[in-house]
Amino acid sequence: MSTDSLPIIDLAPLVSGQPAGTEHVARELGRAARETGFFYISGHGVDTALIDSVFKASHAFFAEPVETKMKLTEGFFASNRGYVPMKGESLDPTKPADLKEAYNIGLDLAADDPRILSGEPFRAVNQWPEIGGWRETMLAYFDVVWTLGRRLHRAIATDLGADPLFFEDKLDAPMATLRLLHYPPHPPVAEAGQAGAGTHTDYGNVTILLPDDVGGLEVQRRDGAWIKAPTVPGAFVCNIGDCLMRWTNDTYVSTPHRVVNASGRERYSVAFFLDPNPDATVACLPSCESAANPAKYPPVSAADYLKGRLDATYAAVKSAQG
Repeated sequence: MSTDSLPIIDLAPLVSGQPAGTEHVARELGRAARETGFFYISGHGVDTALIDSVFKASHAFFAEPVETKMKLTEGFFASNRGYVPMKGESLDPTKPADLKEAYNIGLDLAADDPRILSGEPFRAVNQWPEIGGWRETMLAYFDVVWTLGRRLHRAIATDLGADPLFFEDKLDAPMATLRLLHYPPHPPVAEAGQAGAGTHTDYGNVTILLPDDVGGLEVQRRDGAWIKAPTVPGAFVCNIGDCLMRWTNDTYVSTPHRVVNASGRERYSVAFFLDPNPDATVACLPSCESAANPAKYPPVSAADYLKGRLDATYAAVKSAQG
């Protein structure tokens, strides 16, 4: 089944844990990853009550005064944790700053965790707003979608001819980011080319997006045409990121997309970006190269790859701040 050319993949056979189910989902996911790089997933087993709680908590945070939210920006560029104010980043650096605000949460570590004390890349203490139950809700959701992302990677590995557990030890302490997003209605007068989120591809392996019913996500097909990706009740929107595209020697497609909130309403979404462990080596999978199709990219650590991408995203903002 598909909507606006984006397929809907039922994950129930994969969630059941049966080998035949993994193979069935792998075929569908592999086709989508090659053709569009975007797909919906249903039958994922994530509790709707938890989803409702996450949206409620997100609304509560973004309703806080700007001065309160700005207290949670300390060290953001180094840690990728905390609050990103309105117009705080440019996903398309050739265009004006994005019309959105965001809040980032990573793997939850204590200040004395050895990984933080040793300076391991992208390890930091999360910053938390003083809202009752907020931290517990977000960490519960983080764990659920992290598990879901690892399940997706079992199907991905199967499709690519690797051991189904190939990615497991590369995602057991990931540089994953849970990002809450708030987009105001697009103003009647805006800078030329300004959008809620500028045209970009995602940096990691897989993104698991939970949108509200407002819509606004647009995906660029391989022929260059833009299509809308409306919200499908009960489904997540998933897409392949640049890191996984690199791992597969461009077998999978990391597709440009953007957000244009022309609804006249506030838009909220919750994105989970699953980047590998910082010390994971991103190198072409054996099944994705041949004499006729040699590896296009040299091996790189996942941390170095992510750093390069984030530096480019925030360069304009850092420059403006002096």
